[in-house]
Amino acid sequence: MPRPSLAILVAISTVNPLAMNIYLPSLAGMIVAFNATSAEVQLTMSLYLAAVGIAQVFLGPISDRYGRRPVVVGGMAVFVLGTVICLIAPDINTLIIGRIIQALGGCTGLVLGRAIVRDLYERDQAASMIGYVTMGMAIGPMFAPALGGALDGTFGWQGGFYLMLLLGIGVFAAAWFDLHETHHNRTRGQGFGGLLASYRSLGAIPEFWAYAATAMFTSSVYFAFLGGAPFIAASVLGMTPLSMGLYFMLVAAGYIVGNGLSGRYAQRLGVTTMVIIGSFMPLVAVVLVGSLFGAGVVHPLSLFLPMLIVGLGNGLCLPSAIAGAVSVKPELAGAASGLAGSMQIGLGAVSSALVAFLLSDGMYPATTWPLVLVMGVCVVLTLVSVAAVALIERRSAGRTT
Repeated sequence: MPRPSLAILVAISTVNPLAMNIYLPSLAGMIVAFNATSAEVQLTMSLYLAAVGIAQVFLGPISDRYGRRPVVVGGMAVFVLGTVICLIAPDINTLIIGRIIQALGGCTGLVLGRAIVRDLYERDQAASMIGYVTMGMAIGPMFAPALGGALDGTFGWQGGFYLMLLLGIGVFAAAWFDLHETHHNRTRGQGFGGLLASYRSLGAIPEFWAYAATAMFTSSVYFAFLGGAPFIAASVLGMTPLSMGLYFMLVAAGYIVGNGLSGRYAQRLGVTTMVIIGSFMPLVAVVLVGSLFGAGVVHPLSLFLPMLIVGLGNGLCLPSAIAGAVSVKPELAGAASGLAGSMQIGLGAVSSALVAFLLSDGMYPATTWPLVLVMGVCVVLTLVSVAAVALIERRSAGRTT
């Protein structure tokens, strides 16, 4: 059987982050359109993330048992259904339900794209390939907020969802015709017992937890930003949806560059070195945000330029951290990818919702400090996890010499 093309791996992996980013400039318009509160509208993001996190726990082991292709193809069909529900939603509750269904379908490509790469390559080369795949998939989300802002200006809040519908149909067709099966060493476990057996096996490996925790905490720095940026951009910086979307491109640009560097150097330097280098950049960014706003420098670049550094760091760290997590037991790459992804998105949903809550409940009006605080906590936990990775790898190297 031929290998899936890089283009199809990028396409199936892009659906979820694009759906997460393209509608951000429309959040304020949704408040008006549905006569909803900012907290209710924020649920379209936080519950989307929560659904992605929960679904990955099950999708990974299911793909280990039945194969990658049928899970991805079915997921793309579910994504299209969820998008249709969003477009015809008469109220905010229906929109939230549509977003959850979108999440359940779209995340199949996100989690299984990484598993497919691990099916095809060894650990360090897998880190390079994941870097290239995520670099390609980041191009869509890079332009998504700006495009979403432009569509919002023309079609209202539904503009981004029209584009997501077209994308979902296109990716479904591409997966149907071009996504070839890569997982031929299927696990034999079935049902809930098989799921538990897969995770018991992974849970006994400290290396998996160290790499997965690193990916989880460093991703949460960015998710905290997603939860606070729309409100800070509107209330503190006075930005329009279109200008906010354009500035979001800086963050994605940093992520693309970081992934490109991962693709080039991860195999040469090794995953541990890439994780260490990338994990320190969010620390620099959080200190910079706090310093600039603390000094009274209130400008879009005071927020978005440091977040470019976060994107660069995540692009360097995440491909290697994910490759490390899914390589501890190759026959369970789907389960490992699902659990690691669930941890990322789960804490991401919490950090995003926490920042949005603190900024929208009136306790901290027109300020960036809740965002700085939550991102700072995530940075500290990232560094603790990276220290665990370095310690485990050092002990492992000592045992092999």
